[in-house]
Amino acid sequence: MHRREFSAALLAASPLVASAAPKYRIVDSHVHVWKKDPHFPWAAETKNPPDKDASAEMLLELMKKNNVERTVIIQVIHYRWDNSYLASVLKQYPKMFHGVARVNPEDPAAPDHLSKLVKEQRFRGVRLSPAASAAGDWIKGPLMPPLWKRCEDLKVPMTLLMPVTRCGDAAALIEKHPDLTVVVDHMADSPIDKPQELEKLIALKRYPKLFVKISHTWSLSKQEFPWRDTHEQVKRLYDAFGPRRLMWGTDWPVSEHRAKYEQTLAVVRDEMKFLNEEDKSWMLSKTVERVWPF
Repeated sequence: MHRREFSAALLAASPLVASAAPKYRIVDSHVHVWKKDPHFPWAAETKNPPDKDASAEMLLELMKKNNVERTVIIQVIHYRWDNSYLASVLKQYPKMFHGVARVNPEDPAAPDHLSKLVKEQRFRGVRLSPAASAAGDWIKGPLMPPLWKRCEDLKVPMTLLMPVTRCGDAAALIEKHPDLTVVVDHMADSPIDKPQELEKLIALKRYPKLFVKISHTWSLSKQEFPWRDTHEQVKRLYDAFGPRRLMWGTDWPVSEHRAKYEQTLAVVRDEMKFLNEEDKSWMLSKTVERVWPF
């Protein structure tokens, strides 16, 4: 064996080299996509639509550059209940993406709409967005139990974009549907200047099938990257839920006004010093795949 070949073989067997190899793949739990296209018109309620595209192809480029292998795409509000563009993306790239749809929570036909989206268009869940104001009180109304029951029957997750003040309303529904997987987006946007409010989200740890996305550090922070004033809030959730029930997410491209795509990954992978490699393997990958297996 030549000396160069021997050195290469020795390096390949080295524990140091082995330890540097990736131990887990990275899976993003939360992005949005849209495209200015007459085939996919904005909803009538959308008064200020985006002025530039955030297409699936643009997302794929970012994923490639950052070694993100798979992504869960959440239906963006600009289209409201018309999930057509996201459905076309899921059809075109079935191995790369899962999709979470939106249905009108105030429509009695919402459960049937969800069934069609799941069975015919490959969607893997639904997202509801109850406002903190009275406009979001439908979360306590009679149309919720049938929709949550349909989610349970379809075996797809219920995803909640909600303020932390709605955690009690979510708990009331979870009590009736304990077998349903529920995901709370963006740490329930609990404000860091009111740390006691986070206890409302932490109280949901008693439900073993509830997961939390730690995906809005950039939004909640009053500082620049790496948004250290939010790390204590993430640490409290980590202590309460453990890494197997927490997941990261970029919230691209909504995050772009404050954060680069790579920063939303680096903040968890590199900057949260209380996380060890095993923790990160869950929060950057395995927790996401508990909820949305690829």
